[in-house]
Amino acid sequence: MSDIKITPYELARYFDNTLLAASATAADFEALCKESREYHFKIVAVNQVNIPLCRELLAGSDVLAGSSVGFPLGQTTIKNKVAETAHSIEIGAQEIDYVINVGRLKMGDTKYLEEEMKGIVSVCRDAGIVSKAIFENCYLTKDEIKLMCDVALSVGPDFIKTSTGFGKGGATFEDVALMKQCVGDKIKVKAAGGVRTLDEALKYIELGVERIGTSRGAAIVEELRARL
Repeated sequence: MSDIKITPYELARYFDNTLLAASATAADFEALCKESREYHFKIVAVNQVNIPLCRELLAGSDVLAGSSVGFPLGQTTIKNKVAETAHSIEIGAQEIDYVINVGRLKMGDTKYLEEEMKGIVSVCRDAGIVSKAIFENCYLTKDEIKLMCDVALSVGPDFIKTSTGFGKGGATFEDVALMKQCVGDKIKVKAAGGVRTLDEALKYIELGVERIGTSRGAAIVEELRARL
């Protein structure tokens, strides 16, 4: 008899169902949204240009459409990221995941990072939209992760997030534990990149994440159903 305390529906609501490939077609997004409606994932996470289509495909469901900003490198200007955020919301985005400027973090330029985050978070707040700041931890030292957590605590995005899934590595238990240690319950944490199994998802939830980015959500939910 399993001692797992989470239901398939509750698990599914942790998942941002991602499709961020440059080669994805309308048929792929139709399949993504159909799957997301069936499993009741929290959002579909897509690139900006695909937001209107996904909003149409998800109409009447409990699944939101979330847009990436500055994705996947984070190497556009603050002005461009803020404008991209505003335009994403204008065309229907209901959540925003943006990539920080990793180079500026490695330079210790917290003033720049705060200005960038304030600009994006402000647009999201005004629209009543959830904001998530992607750190891309695979390129960061532990001290840099801590420094970025301090920036986030000073500005207050809804989430801080481990990874884009396009870097040289994704989420790790160690990094998530560190992020939770730094921000506590003041900011939510999202694990993303390389989360493929039920055991991994349950471990991240145990560590305190409130959202998981994955393209394997359906398989993970089915793994849970098989165990229950």
